Amino acid sequence: MRIIRKLQRRKHSLGGKSGKTPTLPPSRMDASAFSNDQSLQARLEWMKQVLKDSSDIIYREFTISSGQPCVLVYVRGMIAQETVQQFIVRSLQREASLLQEKDIYQFLFEDKALSVSQATVIDDLNQAIQAILNAEALLMIDGDKRMLTFSISAYPTRSIDEAPNESVIRGSREAFIEDLEKNLTMIRRRIKSPHLKTPTVNKGRETRTSIVLAYMENICKPELLKEVQRRMSNIDMDGILGSAYVEEIIEDNPYTPFPQLQYTERPDVVVAAILEGRIAIIVDGSPIALLAPVTLPMLLQSAEDYYQRYVAANWIRWIRYFFVVASLTLPSIYIAVTTFHPEMIPSQLLITIAASREIVPFPALWEAFAMELAFEALREASIRIPKSVGQAVSIIGALIIGTAAVQAGIVSAAMVIIVSLTGIASFIIPHFDLGLAFRLLRFPIMILASMFGLYGVTCGLILIYIHLVNLESFGLPYLSPIAPLMGKDLGDTFIRVPWWKMHKRPMQLSNNENRQNSNPRSWVKEKKGDFE
Repeated sequence: MRIIRKLQRRKHSLGGKSGKTPTLPPSRMDASAFSNDQSLQARLEWMKQVLKDSSDIIYREFTISSGQPCVLVYVRGMIAQETVQQFIVRSLQREASLLQEKDIYQFLFEDKALSVSQATVIDDLNQAIQAILNAEALLMIDGDKRMLTFSISAYPTRSIDEAPNESVIRGSREAFIEDLEKNLTMIRRRIKSPHLKTPTVNKGRETRTSIVLAYMENICKPELLKEVQRRMSNIDMDGILGSAYVEEIIEDNPYTPFPQLQYTERPDVVVAAILEGRIAIIVDGSPIALLAPVTLPMLLQSAEDYYQRYVAANWIRWIRYFFVVASLTLPSIYIAVTTFHPEMIPSQLLITIAASREIVPFPALWEAFAMELAFEALREASIRIPKSVGQAVSIIGALIIGTAAVQAGIVSAAMVIIVSLTGIASFIIPHFDLGLAFRLLRFPIMILASMFGLYGVTCGLILIYIHLVNLESFGLPYLSPIAPLMGKDLGDTFIRVPWWKMHKRPMQLSNNENRQNSNPRSWVKEKKGDFE
């Protein structure tokens, strides 16, 4: 009896006072029950219930010349409405005699009555909803369960402009924008090869964001492609709003400060990476593309290195490596030397530093921490405030704060110089996330320097090196080709050999190593003809 009463109470709670089973909300009703219904009114009512409270959804009802009611459904602002009126509505209302003799879809496709490309026939209402939300126009005709979608999107996008964060002197002036199709066009325009593949996947349960994997089929390693696809297949979240979402999900070690994917907004950088055997991940709505895999030497390279003559490029690259180390260790070395090893400083310089620190009430560590935090605050403020005043705030703020701090005796002039040089050195790092990693690691090394002197600095650098050796990016060692040593790939690491010497692609990225002929400058040895 207790079981019967429980069942009755459960039935009553499910069905309410009337005892009837509650129906699902219209937006969750099974579309298969309406997909086979040829009645335009029934399918339209279902669609209006699913898309209710959406003021930007337009239902354009009209009658074609054969007398059949039709409706066009699209999103306002995402469709070229002139194309809808001229090439779809007027075309269907014009050819009355042909429509009376032929099937409507035979008329549209075989006779090419509509001057609209990329038209697709579907018969599933779920696909129809997704097509509408993907900036396509949907045509439904009474008496036929089939529907027609038109790719005539015309939503506003930003114009192609110069890359604001990766400027060069001699290179391309194009940068990616938030439109996926235009970004792919910039890549395809540079690689006119059938081996370039661009499969698309949709991720995000609500956003259904399109993500493209761009790679060269004849160059990219198959195991790398499978690994990227495997990690991408595990993405299951409500929305993907940018490439950073994808990066955090598919990277190897989510707890390291070092980036394990390279990001760029330059199409030429993406093309160069694809031609080496890497894979580009391009997310719709994001102007930033991801490149996998990546190594630390790759992150220290700039697009400018490959547009300058190799002698100048090598000189700039050496300067960059030197200042990368300086950005990480300069404040800690100053703390260690002034605190534990003053005998390493020349006598005259030591007297000058001691005189400047005579009125400073704080130890060197707190002095360095205060100046570094102030510099980081100025850097962050210059990024967040409007660009018209950002540069002025950073420069004026640094001058005023530095001068006032020295005059007030809070910090020494030597510390202001050290922190300024460190900030300039950090700006030289081409990759912003890598520079941020070095800025974060600068503080624990400063603490070690204040405790153990240069021995602490050395131990900190050794720990960072051990961490970098253990990092991987999609199976590629983070420090390759340095550790493990790959001699054939060192020609584009500490130095950049001339283009005519780069015969091979990086062996760790591609099985197809041949990049060019063995001696593209063989014409130098050939006998020159006589010019008359």
